[in-house]
Amino acid sequence: MSKKPPNIVLIMGVSGSGKTTVSRLLAHRLGGVFFDADEFHTSASIRKMSLGIPLEDADRIPWLERLRDEVIYPAASDRVTILACSALKRSYRDILGQCLSTVFLQGDPELLLERLAGRTGHFMKPEMLASQLETLEEPDESSSIRFSITLSPEEIVDGICSAFFP
Repeated sequence: MSKKPPNIVLIMGVSGSGKTTVSRLLAHRLGGVFFDADEFHTSASIRKMSLGIPLEDADRIPWLERLRDEVIYPAASDRVTILACSALKRSYRDILGQCLSTVFLQGDPELLLERLAGRTGHFMKPEMLASQLETLEEPDESSSIRFSITLSPEEIVDGICSAFFP
């Protein structure tokens, strides 16, 4: 008996790991729907990050609950939903729910900083990467698949499709 493909895929990692790019490509390839968790932050959280102030749990918990309530719970069972979200801690992923198939995009700090430095128009400042890396609790290998960000976005999407959507 073959395993049923997931209907919700969480693409997670720190800022600069390529979550949005990979998620958009994956949603396009699968004919699914894409959500960027950054679009669900409150204006106060965006202001805070724009000033280079890292978010705390008090900022993140309501944001994650909103994602769960507005993206995860109402996800259609007949169409794949792709969520790009940092989901840095296990407790954050627990808030989102156990129904997620998790993809962890990992890379070394130098490459992540290089990517962030080259990005314009985003509220996440490169100097905040250190706080994200400190907060990061990598998902258990038994509960996620991992890809190095040295791979191209297309190679990562190919790997995700091979793993979840054969």
